[in-house]
Amino acid sequence: MVGTPPSRNRLTELDALRGIGALCVLIFHYSTRFHELFPQAAHVPFSFPGGNYRVLLFFTISGFAIFFTLDRIRSVADFVVNRFARLYPAYLVAMLLTLSIEYLAQATQLLIGPVAILANVTMLQGFAFLPEVDGAYWTLTVEIAFYFCMIAIWKFTGMRRLEPLLAGWLMLRWLFWIWPDMPERIIMLLVLRYAPFFIIGMLAYRVWRGQRRLRQQAPYAALALLSIATMESWDVAIVGCILLLAFVALVHGYLRFLSLRPLVWLGGISYSFYLIHQHVGFVVMLECAKAGYSPWIGFAAAFAVALLLGTAINRLVERPAGEAILAWWKRRSAARASLPDAAPSQT
Repeated sequence: MVGTPPSRNRLTELDALRGIGALCVLIFHYSTRFHELFPQAAHVPFSFPGGNYRVLLFFTISGFAIFFTLDRIRSVADFVVNRFARLYPAYLVAMLLTLSIEYLAQATQLLIGPVAILANVTMLQGFAFLPEVDGAYWTLTVEIAFYFCMIAIWKFTGMRRLEPLLAGWLMLRWLFWIWPDMPERIIMLLVLRYAPFFIIGMLAYRVWRGQRRLRQQAPYAALALLSIATMESWDVAIVGCILLLAFVALVHGYLRFLSLRPLVWLGGISYSFYLIHQHVGFVVMLECAKAGYSPWIGFAAAFAVALLLGTAINRLVERPAGEAILAWWKRRSAARASLPDAAPSQT
């Protein structure tokens, strides 16, 4: 027997982890990245290194959460519309708002050219190797490539024998290791740099849903960790181990203590918050520095502005626009399903 499905359809701990990740990324950008880009500006007297560690947490969460979408769709079109509704409206508004604030503040160091801006409108700028409106958007290229891989798996092989396929995915990653001249777009499209972290999340989800036992997933988890250990630095390997242990604890209910209301709330707005926090926060900190305020005031003001704008985009754009798009698609699908079959032609 494989185990019983979970009694809860929503993991508030997952939202709490998103909230923790969003906070850590913001602190890294404001304490470390800001000083790297603007060494002449006053900055807070501490550094929060290793921003990519927090991004790896987001990728692991995405690997877990992708099944909440895959379990509900009936076609590739359903998946595309679902992901578009989830990602694009908030992204477009956050991108335009970031551009507007940069231009108003004349933050020339943060601005990009018109061709790159037009590419950013498509959300596919990373695949064209063009700069992002906000540096944080690089992770969206990774997410979109991951979605491509997952819908291909769902469409052509299904999920019944997912784990052997994941092992094959990790083997492809080792091919990238021994073939350093592999074309960059293949590396990007197959998510070869970050696949083990998505896979850790996917393995954990299957245990949480009662589809697999922990000991059945153990060889594939070990393979994912071996892939990280052989291709990454020792500190990233440690992060991989920590993430695996955290998600084992998650699926067994040991992280419920994280379900604090502020963290869960922040996790709920984390996507919009992530989209708007970096360059807008940099502009706020620069303006505070120009006005002679303490770096701590600039840090707090940037955090407050990012929180306010992230909440506004989530409440006014991300949720209502996403729900409207999905409702429209549901009505359209129902209408098409109710159409009578075409009458056979008569000769």
